Amino acid sequence: MRALLSFSLIWLLGSFALLQAQDATYRAGEHYIELPAPAPTQDPDKIEVAELFWYGCGHCFEFDPIIREWKTTLADDVHFRYVPAMFGGAWNTHAQLFFTVEALGKLDDTHSVIFNALHRENNRLADEDAMIALLEPYDVSAEDFSRAWSSFGVRSKLDQATRLARAYRATGVPTLIVDGKYRIEGAMVGGFDEMLKVAEFLIEQERQARASN
Repeated sequence: MRALLSFSLIWLLGSFALLQAQDATYRAGEHYIELPAPAPTQDPDKIEVAELFWYGCGHCFEFDPIIREWKTTLADDVHFRYVPAMFGGAWNTHAQLFFTVEALGKLDDTHSVIFNALHRENNRLADEDAMIALLEPYDVSAEDFSRAWSSFGVRSKLDQATRLARAYRATGVPTLIVDGKYRIEGAMVGGFDEMLKVAEFLIEQERQARASN
């Protein structure tokens, strides 16, 4: 009898775990989009999560502190990157700003500062003078900024971002891309927290696929 009770308890626990796993399952076409062709990633040895964003996007501004905290929890086999969206006009200007501060080694210090300037201070950052004034307190000189802004490296990154956005087939932001293969949109899953849950699900799916190869 005791053995039967132990078996029943194990079976119930197993069934409960299976139900939890089923509840946490996400499906292509419903919760995320599987891209027709993989997009390039920065480090093929790691599972990449890319956020396609625009500094001028209100939803990206709201998402920023959430994703900044979330990316600190990622395992060592996961690589996170930002990819500025290139849809013309101010989008392209702010993408160039992103790659300029990245080239200057100031991205960690100024990423949220740029968001705040646009959304809390009504600073449109429409030209180099406005950008330089914003970044001067972070030890960015006008000369260094202008040199990086017009550099070949930044221009190359802009071209790469344009190609990536096409490969992602994204039409809006914020959007998450997992390992260059899967696109997650907030409208599909209902919000930021669910986007991250789907990303975690896909990270684990890719991790298991790599382990089996």
